[in-house]
Amino acid sequence: MPTVGMISLGCAKNLIDSEIMMGHLEKSGITVVEETNEADALIINTCSFIDNAKKESIDTIFEAIQSRTDSKREVPQRLVVAGCLSQRFKDDLPKLMPEIDAFVGLDQLEEIPGILQKTFKKVNLEDRDFVSRKPKYVPDWNTPRRRMTPHHTAYIKIAEGCNHPCSFCIIPKIRGQHRSRTLKSVVQEAKILVRQGVKELNLISQDTTFFGMDRWQEGRPKPTSPVDSSKGESLAMLLRELNKIEGDFWVRLLYTHPAHWSDELIQTIAESDKVVKYVDIPLQHISDHMLKLMKRETSGDYIRDLIKRMRNGIPDIAIRTTFIVGFPGETDDDFEELLDFLQEAKFERMGVFQYSKEEGTRAFKLEGHIHHMRKKKRWNRAMQVQEPISAEFHDDQIGKTLKVLVETTGIARSYRDAPEIDGVVFVDENLPVGSFADVKIVDGFGYDLIAENGKVREILQ
Repeated sequence: MPTVGMISLGCAKNLIDSEIMMGHLEKSGITVVEETNEADALIINTCSFIDNAKKESIDTIFEAIQSRTDSKREVPQRLVVAGCLSQRFKDDLPKLMPEIDAFVGLDQLEEIPGILQKTFKKVNLEDRDFVSRKPKYVPDWNTPRRRMTPHHTAYIKIAEGCNHPCSFCIIPKIRGQHRSRTLKSVVQEAKILVRQGVKELNLISQDTTFFGMDRWQEGRPKPTSPVDSSKGESLAMLLRELNKIEGDFWVRLLYTHPAHWSDELIQTIAESDKVVKYVDIPLQHISDHMLKLMKRETSGDYIRDLIKRMRNGIPDIAIRTTFIVGFPGETDDDFEELLDFLQEAKFERMGVFQYSKEEGTRAFKLEGHIHHMRKKKRWNRAMQVQEPISAEFHDDQIGKTLKVLVETTGIARSYRDAPEIDGVVFVDENLPVGSFADVKIVDGFGYDLIAENGKVREILQ
C-alpha cells in the first residue's frame, strides 16, 4: 500500500474535508504520513475563496511539482489536487497543470482511495479530472475522519453549501446549494467526540444560522422567519440538544449570517451553559448603499438593532465580525459611516478584508472598482479605529478571573477566543494541556492576555 501526505489549505470547513479524505484513506489501509516529501503520493486540498487563497494554493501546487522534479526517487511522487480550486476551475486546471496526476472535487472525498490507486496503476490517466459539476455531498455522524486538530478541540460541519446571493462571494458556485445534516446526525457525532475527550465543539458551515431551514420546505410551508422552530429543525433546537449532552465541554458557534438571527436563538445561547457566549457574525458593511450592492439581505438599521438585541439578551457576549472595504462603488461617506459604526458597536473581535475581485461573482462586473492603494488605505484606517477599542477591552480584563482551555504548554484560550482566529491567554506552563482552568488576568500584550505565572512565548499556528 502507498503512503500519502496531506496539505490542507484554507478554512476549517476545508480542514474537515481533508480529515474525511484521510479517514477514508486509512480505512482502506493506506498510511497517512506527516512528512509530505517522503510520501508516495501527496494530496493538496486547496482554497480559492479570494485572490490570496488562490495564490497560496497555486504556489503550493507548483512547489510540489518542482519538488518532485528535483527528487531522485525511483518512482515519482503522485500529485493530487483537491478542493475548491479544482471545483472552481474544473475545465481549466487539467489543461494548465499537465503534471498533476488527478483533480478531485468536493463530491469525491470518499472516493479518494480508489482515485489514488488509479494514479499508481496508470489507468485512464488521460482523463485526470474526477470533479463533478454540482456538489451534493454532505458528511454524516459515522463518516470516517482523521482529525488534524488537537485532541481537545474539534470542528463539526453541520451543513454544506450556501443559498445566499452575496455579490462578492464565489462559494455558492463552488460548493453548491445549502444542505443541512439532520439534528440527530450532528448530536450523535458530538456525543462521540465528547466521549473521546473533546472539550470544545466548533460548529461550522457556510451559514450555521440556516441549519435545518432548507428542509423546512420539504412537505412543509415555506417559513417566513427563522423564529418558529415548530416548522422543523433549527440551529436553536440543535444548540439545546447539544447542551443536554453530559460532560464538561464548550460549544462554539462560527460562521453565522445576520439575516437568520432570531430572538429564539439569542435566548437559547443565553440559557445554554455549555454554549459559549461568543458569536462569529460577518457583517461586511453597515452602509445601506453597500449592503444593497453586496446583496447582503440586511440593512444598516437591522444590523444595529440585531447587535443591540444580542448584547441585551446575552450578558458578556463576545462578538467577532468582519468587514469588507474597497467594494466597488464604496464612497467616502459609506466608509466614514463604517468607521462611525465601529466606534459605536465596539466589537470585541474584528477583522477587515480588502475587496477581492473574483471572476464569476456578480460584483466582478460592477462599475466603480476602487484602486488597490485606496483599498489599502481604508483597511489601515479601519484597523486603526479598532486598535484602541481592542486595547480598552483587554485592559478591562485585567484583574478578572477567566475560564480558559489550555491549548499547548503555557498557552490557553478563553471563551472569547476561537482557535487560530483570535488571541490567546499566556498561562502557567504547569497547567495540563487539553484541560479547563480558572486563571487570573494580570496583563495584556497586543491582542493577547497574560495570566498569573504566564510568560509570553511564541505562538505556533
